[in-house]
Amino acid sequence: MTPDERWLAAAWPFVRAQVPSAPARVLEIGCGPLGGFVPALLAGGYEAVGVDPEAPDGPSYHQVEFERYRPPRPVQCVVASTSLHHVADLNEVLDRVATTLTTAGALVVVEWAWERFDQATARWCFARLTPPPAPPGEPGWLHQHQQRWAASGQPWETYCRGWAMAEGLHTGQAILHALDVRFDPQVYFDGPYFFPDLADTTEADEQAAIDAGQIQATGIRYAGILR
Repeated sequence: MTPDERWLAAAWPFVRAQVPSAPARVLEIGCGPLGGFVPALLAGGYEAVGVDPEAPDGPSYHQVEFERYRPPRPVQCVVASTSLHHVADLNEVLDRVATTLTTAGALVVVEWAWERFDQATARWCFARLTPPPAPPGEPGWLHQHQQRWAASGQPWETYCRGWAMAEGLHTGQAILHALDVRFDPQVYFDGPYFFPDLADTTEADEQAAIDAGQIQATGIRYAGILR
């Protein structure tokens, strides 16, 4: 199972618990090349579509940025999994989410707070990485951070903030604030995020390290109802 497949499998129970009952219309922002949760939603009797420039081919997907997508009719629920932190204009995207939803529609968000990715958390992750793949394989994103940080000679916090600023990433705090302006939160909690990319590390292992104060809880789980 790839890290992306592990991530989807781990996040699906939360998403499934928050979406309205089938056969609700659900739109997923940033479903990615695997199709995100759309296959599971379709199998569960939902009318689901995924919107992403890298979405798979097929009638349930639209290969376009969400900002450019025009849904034929409002949906009862929007799901955004690790997509909001890197959109160009967070407020524009969430305003479009609001206009895409029916009255009192639901938004389900699975995100992360990069600003909590401190040095202790980074070292904990790096100590659990699998060996990088041999060329021409591409190293994973945590491998890349480990290598670039070592090459930079900077303190971790300086390196990480510089990377996030260069990428235009929104903080978890900014995402939560923007959500609360438009939605009434129904569920919110922090938790694990890195385990799919780590060797022999489960979600429970990462949660145990969070509970022990060894690392930060960088994962965000949120569900809200449109005001």
